[in-house]
Amino acid sequence: MFETDKEKIVARLMKQGLINPEQLAEAEKSGTSPIQQAFIELGFLTKDQVYESIADELGVAYIDLKNFTIEEEQLALLPEEMARKFCVIPVFSMENNLGLAMADPRNVEAIDQVSGYTDLSVDPYLSAEEDILKIIDGYFRKLGSVEEMIEGLDVTRLKEEEEEIPELKDLTDEAPITKLVNLIFAQAVRDEASDIHIEPDEHVLRIRFRIDGVLYEVPSPPKHLKAAITSRIKVMSNLNIAETRKPQDGHIRMRVEGNNIDVRVSILPTVFGENVVLRILNPQSIAIGLEQLGFSEAVLKKFKEIIFRPHGLLLNTGPTGSGKTTTLYAALQTVNSLDKNIITVEDPVEYRLKLIRQVQVNRKIGVTFANGLRSILRQDPDIIMIGEIRDVETAEIAIQAALTGHFVFSTLHTNDATGAAPRMIHMGVEPFLVAAALEGIMAQRLVRKICPECKESYDPDPLLLKQFGLDPGIKFHRGKGCEYCRGTGYKGRIAILELIDVTSEIRHLILKKASVEELKKQAQKDGAVFMKDDALDKVLSGITTVEEMSRATGIMVDLGRPEQVPPVEEGEAELIPIDLKEKIRDQGVILAEKDVEDYQRKITSWLSK
Repeated sequence: MFETDKEKIVARLMKQGLINPEQLAEAEKSGTSPIQQAFIELGFLTKDQVYESIADELGVAYIDLKNFTIEEEQLALLPEEMARKFCVIPVFSMENNLGLAMADPRNVEAIDQVSGYTDLSVDPYLSAEEDILKIIDGYFRKLGSVEEMIEGLDVTRLKEEEEEIPELKDLTDEAPITKLVNLIFAQAVRDEASDIHIEPDEHVLRIRFRIDGVLYEVPSPPKHLKAAITSRIKVMSNLNIAETRKPQDGHIRMRVEGNNIDVRVSILPTVFGENVVLRILNPQSIAIGLEQLGFSEAVLKKFKEIIFRPHGLLLNTGPTGSGKTTTLYAALQTVNSLDKNIITVEDPVEYRLKLIRQVQVNRKIGVTFANGLRSILRQDPDIIMIGEIRDVETAEIAIQAALTGHFVFSTLHTNDATGAAPRMIHMGVEPFLVAAALEGIMAQRLVRKICPECKESYDPDPLLLKQFGLDPGIKFHRGKGCEYCRGTGYKGRIAILELIDVTSEIRHLILKKASVEELKKQAQKDGAVFMKDDALDKVLSGITTVEEMSRATGIMVDLGRPEQVPPVEEGEAELIPIDLKEKIRDQGVILAEKDVEDYQRKITSWLSK
């Protein structure tokens, strides 16, 4: 809300002695925007300190809504649409005055409209935007609960598994079902979910949201409404509601709480009914620069140097859902300008980008990556993005384009960056073509970020520090779990990355069909930072946890549980394996000399948990 006041905010914080130049430099380097959010996430300031300083600058009072009780009759003074549009909530009223918590107290239009609607004089106060939205979500979601939405619906008209299509079509147009489906979409958008899963089971209809890469179950409607809900979604996406035996794919474009949302619909028949998965594509989620994706300063500098080269091929590798397309979109927006012709061929086109021509793959009419790419080359492009290299034909055309004066972005499914060149050679591309065309290779994964609201530091187990060669006394961070992060301790995601600049030495190894291990050794000599190193840096910076690093990179970490070590009694095992002895001894437990096999089994069982 206050990005334009960055200099004033920073000047005030420094004048008050709350931050110093070193902290400012680190906050700016983090890429988090606005700058005050970076101070909070890095632990330099509390949220209250930041907002009290901003309130002083604006000449208003600050209200911490977490410690402020608001009566429901106050919240009812404004409609949801107005509250969301201006990000405001009434907090109290006295005689003819209304206390209004605002994310931006300078918004004169909001003050005038609220005053006109309530016929009260408005006194503006500053509150954190996320706190205001949380209260709006909680209050209006309570008013529009699932139970309330289905109240009044004539469920007797539904006969399980044997509905008549015309009658079901009428039912999907009834207000309660329409409101129920809209509520599911609205809640998913509020919760920042990437996917909605509507899953019929034998006895229940389960609804789950994928948030920050993890599925969470949400309150679900009765099972007998599954046919009506599925049919309503089919109607919205122009699918055939009479077809229940074949998979169907569709698309919904809708406006949810002021945001234009695209929804990709996939319906799959299962033994208990049609399973529906809805991918939510929010254009605002890609309106970010490379700085916010997770690049370290050195890697970002090298990446920008590569993407501004006049020709060549940049590959981004990783599994499905690792953020490859988002990174390439951010790269395209970085190089995009009026003097460049940029064309993409994608399957599917998930987000619309300004000034960029985007081609949708459609195999039914013969538009594949390969022949779509051939047509693109006749459109005089400067930069090309290919959604994915899946076969040798596409790979060869992409390489030819890279060798004839175009810069080509694409993705490839490999486990790491060093596996990209051998993968293309294995597909059937000549090694000399791969070596000549490649300019850079990336790999990435997504890890969850620690929730800034409940972040705490702790002393990691000494064995863990020893495993990574870290000095004793270093602190790690984690989230305790709070309402803001739904008790998970995580909020949002960030990429961990590795980038290989294809040097002449690496080109020589590619020509020799060198192994992944040889390529990795050379890349390390050339100064490449690998994912495990980037992940560890983010753990040490307090951005993510060691558990997330382990989950994303596959590195097994010894987290240690000293408080759970069973006590060693007099006369217990000498036959405990040496590594287990060291683990127990490092935790301050003295082993007895006598053998007891039971204790060995007890320790082994404990360590396997």
